[in-house]
Amino acid sequence: MNPKVERYLADGCMQCSLGATPACKIHNWQRELRTLRNIVLECGLTEDFKWMHPCYTHQNRNIVLIHLFKEYCALLFPKGVLLQDPMKILVQQTVNSQTARQLRFSNADEIEKLRSVIKAYIFEAVEVEKAGVKVAFKQTSDFDVPEELLQKFKEAEVFEQAFFQLTPGRQRGYLLHFSQPKQSATRTSRIEKYMNKILEGKGLND
Repeated sequence: MNPKVERYLADGCMQCSLGATPACKIHNWQRELRTLRNIVLECGLTEDFKWMHPCYTHQNRNIVLIHLFKEYCALLFPKGVLLQDPMKILVQQTVNSQTARQLRFSNADEIEKLRSVIKAYIFEAVEVEKAGVKVAFKQTSDFDVPEELLQKFKEAEVFEQAFFQLTPGRQRGYLLHFSQPKQSATRTSRIEKYMNKILEGKGLND
C-alpha cells in the first residue's frame, strides 16, 4: 500500500482549507473508499497517487483511479469508453469527457454487492491496456464552431488566423468552452474575454 494514499485517506486531498480537518468530506466516505481500495488491490494493480487521487496501474499504465465527490465516490477508468459495459453502469462524467468513464457508488453496501462486477470491469481495463487499444479522439473539425466565433472571425481576420495557428488541442479547448453557454450574449462575452490570449498564441489554461 502506498503511504501517499494512506495520507489521502486520513487527511483528504489537501487542495482546500478543509483538508486535515473534521469538515473534510474524506471522513464521510471512509468505508466506501477503503472497500474500493481493497477491491482494486485484490486485482493485482500497483497503487500510486496521481492528480491528487489514488491511482492504480499495470506495468506503469493507468488503469483506474478512485474519485471522491460530495454526493458519491467513484472508480474512474481513463479508457472507460473502450469497455464493453454489459450492465450499462459506466457514467460519462461530463459532456466533454471523450474517453473516461466512472462507476459511481453512494454507499459501501452497494460496492459490496457489485464486488465481482467491479473486478470484471477492472480486469477488462487491464486487457485493453495490454492489447494497446487506442481511443479514437474527436478531431477539431468534428467540433461545432459557434456562430458568435465565426462572426468575430469576420470582424478581425488576424483573430481568425491566430485561432487556427493554435495547436489542435488548444483549439478544441476553446471551442468546447465557447459552445457551453446557452445564451448567445454569454458565448460572445466568453470569446471576447479570451481574444487577447488567442492572439498571443495561448491556450485556455495557459
